[in-house]
Amino acid sequence: MAVPSERRRRRALGEHLTPQQLLHTYILPEITPLLTQYRWVDLFAGRGDLILPILEQIPPAERAEFFAEHIRLYDIQPQMVAQCIQRAVALGVPEPLARENIRQQDTLAHYPEEILRSALPVYHVTNPPYLYLGYIPKQPETRPYLQYFTGDNEGYQDLYQIALINDMRHRIPRMAYIIPSNFLFGFAISNKIRDDLLTYYTIRGAYLFEEALFEHTGVHVMIGFFERKPCAQREVQAFEATKINHTVQRRLYRLSPKQHYRAGGEFEEFTARYRAARPLQVSYYLHHTTVEQHRGEHLLRLIDANDFSGKGYRVLETRVDAALYEQVRANPLFVRTLDTGSADGRAGLYSIPEQFGVDGIVVTKATYRTHPIQLFIEPRLPLDDLLWLKDYFNLLLEYLRAQTDSEFMTTYKYSESAYTRKYLGLSQAKALIETFPYLELTPEEQKTLRQLVRVGDAEGVVGFLNLCTPCITLRNFMVFKYTLITK
Repeated sequence: MAVPSERRRRRALGEHLTPQQLLHTYILPEITPLLTQYRWVDLFAGRGDLILPILEQIPPAERAEFFAEHIRLYDIQPQMVAQCIQRAVALGVPEPLARENIRQQDTLAHYPEEILRSALPVYHVTNPPYLYLGYIPKQPETRPYLQYFTGDNEGYQDLYQIALINDMRHRIPRMAYIIPSNFLFGFAISNKIRDDLLTYYTIRGAYLFEEALFEHTGVHVMIGFFERKPCAQREVQAFEATKINHTVQRRLYRLSPKQHYRAGGEFEEFTARYRAARPLQVSYYLHHTTVEQHRGEHLLRLIDANDFSGKGYRVLETRVDAALYEQVRANPLFVRTLDTGSADGRAGLYSIPEQFGVDGIVVTKATYRTHPIQLFIEPRLPLDDLLWLKDYFNLLLEYLRAQTDSEFMTTYKYSESAYTRKYLGLSQAKALIETFPYLELTPEEQKTLRQLVRVGDAEGVVGFLNLCTPCITLRNFMVFKYTLITK
C-alpha cells in the first residue's frame, strides 16, 4: 500500500516536485542576467530546486553574502525545509544563516511580508501547490484547505490561484510560475484569476508543455513569466510562447479582456462573429426512454452508445412509431467529440450509416460526452444538405484547429501519436453549426458556398461568411462572386 498512500499524500498537499531540468533549461537562462538585481524568493520551495541552483552561478567565496541578501525560501513541510537547509550548507552557506533564510511556514494562509523589507525588489520563482476546489471537499485531509477560498479569495478555483493573487496583493514586481496550463486555456476554472491578475500583470513570455513532466501527475503545465504593470489596465495582451510537445514551436498569443484573457479564444470570437441571423436549431442524444415512449411498427437499427466491446457497439433492433422513425432517419449525423488518435478519426461530424451501418445511436444509460452522439437538426434538411453541413463543419473545424493549434479544444490525453488528442465540447459543436447560414441564402448564394466547401477552400468560406454578415451590401456580394468566377 506504499504507492497508493504516497500518491494520496501528494494529492492532499497538491505537491508536484519540480524536475531540476525545468530550472536549468527554461528558467535560469531568463533570470541569470538579473541575479544581482532581485531578491529571489520561493514561497513553496520543496527541495529548493528553483532557487538554490542560483548559488552555483555565484563564486564560492561570495555565496554566503549573496545568500544573506538575495535568497529567501519557505515551505509548509518541515522535512522539505530541512533538505533545503542541508543543500544550502553544502553550497557554502553557514548553517545559522541557512536556518534564518529558509523557514517553515504556510505561506498561503500567512504571507511572509518580511521578504519585502529590502532595497531589492522581489522576484518570485515557484512551483506552487495545485489542488482544484472541486476536489478539496471530497477528502477529509483536504477539507481544511477550504479556508483559503473564503473572504477576498472567494471565487478562485485552485490553490495555485491563491498563490498568484497573494503575490498580486503584495505588489510583487516579477514572478516565474510553474502552473497548470488551464491558467491560460481554462474557461470557468480560470476566468476570475486571469481577469484579476492580468489587469495588474503582463505575461512577458511562457513555455507550454503538452507532455508529462511530473512523476506523479499528468497535469499539463506552463512556465509563465509575469511582470507588474505601472498601473492597472485592462487591455489586449500579446506575447510569444514556446510550445513543447512532439515538436518545439514558437507561437504568438493574443489575450483579450473580452474573452477573459483566455488563450485559444479565437474559436469563440469566430463563432460569435459569424453566427447566422437565423441559425439551425441543434439538439443531442436519442434516449432509450424516448424509444420506449414511441413504440410502433417501423423497424430501427440502433447502436447502444453504452455497450462497447472490442468488436464495436452492440446493435439493437427496435420498432417505433412513424414520428420517431422519420425523426431518426432524417438526422443521420453524429458528433465525434474526441480525437481517436489517428488522422482519419478526428473530432467532427460523421455519418451514422457510413460509420456504423445503422439508423441511429441510442443512449441506454448515462450520457457520456466522449461517446458518439446523434445530432438532431431543426428544421429538417434534405440528406444532400445535411452532408453539405457535415463537410462545412469539418472544413471549418480543421481550419480553426490549424489556426490555433487546436487550443480551443480540451486536451484529452498525452500519447506518442503525431498529435495530442483533443476533445470538442458539445457547446462548441453547436456554436460552429450555428454559423452555417443555410436559412438565409438565396439559391445563387447556396451554389457559391457549396462550391467553396466542395473544393475545400476554407479561406474562401470565411470570406463568404464575412460577406454574409448583416452589413453586407449586394454590390459587395456581386464583387465577391465575380472574383470567384474569374479565378
